[in-house]
This record gives sequence, structure tokens and C-alpha cells, in this order.
Amino acid sequence: MTPTLDLTVGPLLYWWPRAATMDFYGRIAEGPARTVVLGEVVCSRRNDWKFEDWLALARDLAAAGKRVVLATLALVASEAELRAVQRLAAQDEFEVEAGDASALQALAAGRRACPGLRPFVIGPHVNVYNRAALELHAALGAGTWVAAVELALDAVAATNPRADPVIGPHGPVATEVFGFGRLPLAFSARCFTARHHRLPKDACDFRCRSDADGLLLSSGEGEPFLVLNGIQTQSAALHALPAAGAALRAAGARSVRLSPCAAHFPRVVELFDAAYNRGAAAADVLAELRGLGLPGALVDGYAWRRSGMQPLAA
Repeated sequence: MTPTLDLTVGPLLYWWPRAATMDFYGRIAEGPARTVVLGEVVCSRRNDWKFEDWLALARDLAAAGKRVVLATLALVASEAELRAVQRLAAQDEFEVEAGDASALQALAAGRRACPGLRPFVIGPHVNVYNRAALELHAALGAGTWVAAVELALDAVAATNPRADPVIGPHGPVATEVFGFGRLPLAFSARCFTARHHRLPKDACDFRCRSDADGLLLSSGEGEPFLVLNGIQTQSAALHALPAAGAALRAAGARSVRLSPCAAHFPRVVELFDAAYNRGAAAADVLAELRGLGLPGALVDGYAWRRSGMQPLAA
């Protein structure tokens, strides 16, 4: 039998109104994704959702049958942010995804003190690019590795092959590959959205609330180039691997991460599930994806060791 490719809804990277966020996760609860990653990973000033709010939402999604993972910030720049990371790492009701080294340190310390704690997830912004690095992180208590977005599928296969996976205290480490969404390229201590509006970071007026899919930047020729999302820089195009099911399985992937966007995302999840697990023709799935009005062109170059903005094959 062909192994199932589980789908993971990655953390919401933008700052949507609370009601829109609740409606979004209500629809995700009814969809085919097995795992949902919750939490603020970009900017701690986006504080509509407190720690207890994320836990309450996580419990609702768990009651709907989802595996829930709580993500930490990708860039920790203050003592308050570090305390928030440590608080997430200290709870053991849900798995935690480490966004940076401070989260790894807190999670590893907890598992040294209590080896029976849940395994954690190595997030895509933690630098794991080879088997030796993955073995090191697995020994700390990792159970899932989300490969960096720029890592080609053959490199993923060499790092954690299905036939010879890295083994940690909790058993074989599972591999997850980024399969849909704007590529997260960089984080900075400076808020580029605030700078665009000529505002200081600490008095930003929360302008990113107005950008449901980030703030698009174009090249001098008028071509979509990058997206500003607070302190995060993203690609303008959307990385998408709807036709790569066989290659993902060959690379040892157990799950594929889909990063939320404002337009038609629940349908995107259904289409990827149809392509990977229900025998839908890749050409039909790709044609519908292109017709949805998604916020960018579809690309897939990183997966095949080409430039990241290489357009998806017809």
C-alpha cells in the first residue's frame, strides 16, 4: 500500500482579526489535516491571543480529533519573549515546536529532568541540514523534524531516509516537508512593515493588521518580488508541491506542511489531500489551485535544487 501523507496546517503567520481567526480554525477542524500548529511565531506584539487562549483553542481542535502542536517565536529578542517561550515549553498538554535555540534549550532541559515528557518538534527555522545535526537534536528529545524550506528533497532523503531513520529517545524521528505557502525567508529585529509606514517598531500602530497576506513588494520592473510581514520577509510566490507525492514519500516524508493564506485555504487543504491520498490527478489539482485566486504564483524550485522562484511545471 502507498503510505499516507499526513497534512499539517502550519502556524498562522499573519495577524487576522480574532473573529476571522476563530472562523478559520473552525473550518480547519472539519477538514482533512491531521495536525494543526498554533501560536504566534512572528511578533510578540500581536497579542490578541494570550497563552490561555491558545490552550483553549488547542483543546477544541484536539476534541475535533486533531493533533495539536504549540509553536514558539522564531526570533526571541527580549526577556519577556524568553519567558513566554519557557512557559510554552513547560506545559506538557500539547507538543511544542521549537522556533529557535532558546526553545530547544528549554525543551531539552525539561526532558532531561523528566524523560517521560512528550517529544517536541524541530521547527523549520532551526538549522538542521544533515544527519549528524538531526541526530544531535533527536537526542535532546525531538520526535518530528520539519525540514528547512530551502532543503531539496534529495537532501531530505539523505538526512532522514525512510528505510534508516534517525532514532531518538521516543523512537524514529518523523520528517515533515513544507509543501504549500509563501516561503519564510528571513526574520529581523527590525519591523519592516512599520518602517514602510515610517513608524518605529514599538509604536507601529499594528499596521500589519491591514495585510491579510502580508505587504507585497514589487521589483523595479513591476514584478511581485517579496512580502513584508512584520519582522518576517517572505517570498511573493507560493511554494507548492501538489504533484510531488511520490517524491515526498521517497524522501521519507511522513507529513506535508501547508501554510495558511487568506483566500480559499480550506479548499487548498482538500486539494492536497486529494492529490496525495485519494488518487486525484495532479494536473486537475494543479488546474484548480491556479484558478482559486491565490495570493501569488506557484513555484517549486527549492524541492528540486533549482532557484526557489522556478515556476511550477504545467
